[in-house]
Amino acid sequence: MEHRIGIMLLFVSWVMLSSPVVEAAEPAIRVGLADAAQVLSIQSSDSFFLRLASGKRFHISGRVTIRMQGAGLLLNDRPVADSHLWVEGSAGTYQVRVETKRETSPPSNSGPEWVVRGPLEIQSNPSGLALINWIDLEEYVAGVVSGEVGAKWPLEALKAQAVAARTYVLYKKIENQLQSFDVVAGVQDQVYHGHSVRAESVLQAVAATRGQVVTYENRPIFAAYSSTAAGPTEDALYVWALDLPYLKGVDCPFDEQAPRYDWRASFSFDFLEQQLVKEGYDVGKIATFTPYTFTPSGRVDRVRLLHSRGEIILRGQDLRRVVGYSKIFSTQFSIESLGQEVVVVGHGAGHAVGMCQWGMREMAELGYDYQSIIRHYYPHTILLPLDRVLLTAAD
Repeated sequence: MEHRIGIMLLFVSWVMLSSPVVEAAEPAIRVGLADAAQVLSIQSSDSFFLRLASGKRFHISGRVTIRMQGAGLLLNDRPVADSHLWVEGSAGTYQVRVETKRETSPPSNSGPEWVVRGPLEIQSNPSGLALINWIDLEEYVAGVVSGEVGAKWPLEALKAQAVAARTYVLYKKIENQLQSFDVVAGVQDQVYHGHSVRAESVLQAVAATRGQVVTYENRPIFAAYSSTAAGPTEDALYVWALDLPYLKGVDCPFDEQAPRYDWRASFSFDFLEQQLVKEGYDVGKIATFTPYTFTPSGRVDRVRLLHSRGEIILRGQDLRRVVGYSKIFSTQFSIESLGQEVVVVGHGAGHAVGMCQWGMREMAELGYDYQSIIRHYYPHTILLPLDRVLLTAAD
C-alpha cells in the first residue's frame, strides 16, 4: 500500500519501536540537537526510513518535513497520530534544519542546520519537537574536538581534548541515563559539530586515544574544562557545589596567550534590571552592586546588589548567566567604574574548573604529552581503557 506525502512513502510491515541499531563495539551517545523545534526538515542523498511508535515504517526518497499537530505529527502535511518516531537507514549523512519559530512550509533558513549520521529520534513535548542524534562514542568525540578547539593546535593538545571529551560524555551518560538524551550539542555540555568535515589532525588525535578515559575509582570523572583560567583553576565546590578531589584547582601559568586572558565589558543598570526581571527576581531601581565574597582562587563568589526594594545577593556564576556569558566572560573580575554604565574588567573565560584549553595548548607547545596534561589538570585520576571502566553510578 502506498501513501503520498509530497514524496513517495511506502508502508512496510509492522515493527515495534525500540532503540536504534548501533554497533556494539562502543557505547551509543544520545546527543540533543534541539528540544523545542517547531519544524524539522530532514533529507539525505540516500533513501531512508521513518519508523513510527505505532509500528508503521515508511520509506523516504528525498526530504521530509515534520511538524507537531495536536498530540500527533504532520509528515509533509499528512497527519499521523504518533508523537514519537525514528529516522534511520541512510548509509550517508542527513541534512537537518531546525526551525524554532512557527513558520509555514517550507521552513525558513534562520534555524540551525546540522549534518549528522543517523539514526535520529524525534519526540514531541509541550514546548516543541526534541531531536536526538544517536551516534557511536568515537564519532561523537571527533565532532566535539572539531567544535571545541582549532584543528591546527598541537597534536598532544588535540589528544588531551579528545580524552576529556570522551570522559565527560561517559560521565554524563551515566548521570542522564533516565533522561531522553545524554548531552546537548552546545556549550551547556560540549560543542558538537555533527558529521562535518574533520581535519586529519582531529581524526589522528581521536584514533591515538581511542577508548581512553580519565577515571577516579574506576569510573569516568566529571571532566570539566573551559577556555581560559588566567590563573589557578577553580574548585568545583564554588561553581557547582561539587566536592570532588580531582577538581580542586591547580596552578595554570600556561595560558597568557589566550585571546580573553584580559577583557573589559560594560552594561547599563537598566539592562541589568531587565535581565534580572526576566529571571524572576523582584528587583527595583538598582543603585549599585559590588563583589561581596570571593573564592580562594580570587574569583567572585557572590555579588551584592542594592536596589530601591532592598538587596539581592547573587552568585557570581548567576550574574554571568543573567548579564550574558558574552559580556562577563568569567567570575574573575572587578568593577572599574559605576555611572551611566557599569564597567567591568576581568581575566579569563569560562568557569575555570578542570582543564584550561589554552593552558592545554601551551603545555603541548612546551613539549608535554597529553597524559601529562591530563594528570596536571585532573590530579588523583588514572587513565584507563574503556573495557576497564565502570559505566555505572557510584553507590
